[in-house]
Amino acid sequence: MVRPLMRAPIRALVGLATAALVALAADDAAADTCSNPLTSTCVSSDSFWPNAGPQRFAAVGSTETTAERQVSFGLMTTYQSRPVVLRVASPGPGGSDQYAIDNQVNASFLFAYGVTDRLQLDVALPITLGQDGAGTSPLTGGGDLRSTAVRDLRFGLAYAIVPRDRNDPEDRRGKGGAGHSWSLAARFATTAPIGDSGDFAGERTAVFVPSLAADWRWKRLFAAGEIGARVRPITEIAGARIGTQLTMAAGIGVDILPKNFLSVLLESHAYAGFVEQRDTQQTAAGIGGQVNGQRIIPAEWMLGVRSAPLLDGDVSFYAGGGGPFPGNGDVVTVPRFRFSLGLSFAPTRRDSDGDGVPDRIDRCPTVPGEKGGAEPGCPKAPDPVEPPAPEPKVQP
Repeated sequence: MVRPLMRAPIRALVGLATAALVALAADDAAADTCSNPLTSTCVSSDSFWPNAGPQRFAAVGSTETTAERQVSFGLMTTYQSRPVVLRVASPGPGGSDQYAIDNQVNASFLFAYGVTDRLQLDVALPITLGQDGAGTSPLTGGGDLRSTAVRDLRFGLAYAIVPRDRNDPEDRRGKGGAGHSWSLAARFATTAPIGDSGDFAGERTAVFVPSLAADWRWKRLFAAGEIGARVRPITEIAGARIGTQLTMAAGIGVDILPKNFLSVLLESHAYAGFVEQRDTQQTAAGIGGQVNGQRIIPAEWMLGVRSAPLLDGDVSFYAGGGGPFPGNGDVVTVPRFRFSLGLSFAPTRRDSDGDGVPDRIDRCPTVPGEKGGAEPGCPKAPDPVEPPAPEPKVQP
């Protein structure tokens, strides 16, 4: 039986999914933009898909989930330079590079709901706030790229297989034990292809993204990894072909200041494609091409800082930047460089001493105590002991 407080978020997710499918069925124009393999724009120009809920790393899926009956929300903005560069065919070998997207600023609005302490439902609403570039005009002679765009909706879930104890990261005595030094979670996401596919903001079909995430912590050091796949049909533009990819992400970090006040993180993510690329060439009969046997692996690194100084770490701020690995500078969907800014509120209801009082309001977070009283979470003060009555004086 579904609890009443869970019904509204679940209905909201179902409603978003239904609206996405209806929009997909009605979008005949999008199908036309995907029909030509040499000028298709049904490719998402931004391969960086941030996750909702508690997150330490920007690109590595978290094993932590939003606390039961709690709602998380966040915003991640990204600037990327030249994420889509097209090699335009010309007579003879070679060609010229054209910046289909030169500069782009994206924002992702992130929401999550904790169904239980292990199960989280989430939604991401990404949009393009501003962009410029030639679009497909070097290939088609048409108009330039539009400055704003709606991107594909994403929704999914995370389930903690080996959950992390909800205790203070500086205190491993939570709930009567040392706590797990590692944790494991299964994640799944899918997209609703409602984005503006004419502006490199939407895929031709839904994309399915199953993954498995793990993290490890020791004192102030922490690391995480995620492996999964992005399952979708092949889309081609000017010889660049994108289909199903093996996804890999890893990160390592250190808490410079205690209590999550300042952390430094280094992470990377890569998407190994299974489809071969194509060389295009301008001939008297038009633009043609043939498979060249090469496969692309879009990959980036990011260096960032994170601070979670408010509400016992539930409110966090992130800033970072990075770029491609050597040899990936000319791979489609890999920008020359990327900068990201993010903030989130993700309640985890940490309870280091297991007394039912969250650490953020617990006056004695390492000692089990009472829920009420003038000092929540502190042991009940002993009743005052009245001094013994003085013995009566004996009259001589």
